[in-house]
Amino acid sequence: MDQGEDQGLRAIVSTARLWMREVLPQDAPVMFAMNNDPEVMRFTGDRPFPSLAAAETFIRAYPDYQLNGFGRWAVILKGEEVPIGWCGLKRHTDGMIDLGYRLVRPHWGNGYATEASHACLDWGFQRVDIHEVLGRTARENRASVRVLEKIGMRYWRSEPCEGIPDSLIYRIRRSDPR
Repeated sequence: MDQGEDQGLRAIVSTARLWMREVLPQDAPVMFAMNNDPEVMRFTGDRPFPSLAAAETFIRAYPDYQLNGFGRWAVILKGEEVPIGWCGLKRHTDGMIDLGYRLVRPHWGNGYATEASHACLDWGFQRVDIHEVLGRTARENRASVRVLEKIGMRYWRSEPCEGIPDSLIYRIRRSDPR
């Protein structure tokens, strides 16, 4: 059992090195710091949180867990308590579901984004009966393109996407071989 699970925090998804759970208000310092790192935010199209209080307010008001039964989850190294980022599925108002991930910079290049993303896809296809998931990234974000390709997504099209004018859209369907 992981330390976080010992403290009553339920793992939703677990991998060989990671466990994921809902993002909690206590995670605000990590999420605030991550979203204020210019290199982390470089390709996201998102704006940084203006304050730690704003990060906590965002987390407290995050509706996806209640609305859809899933969302972006805190990614935690096994044996640790503090998140190293987030990963998960998000249902948009048009019904489209996308996979997103963001990690603090010291944990880049270790395969954690790929491992977490693969686990989230499996969870969505097996537990929620999702049939198709999109992955969207800036064309210049070669690391993110590699993650999407490693988890079995294939390039589908290009179009502007939420603050990213030159976005690549990748897609995977439950029936696709991986």
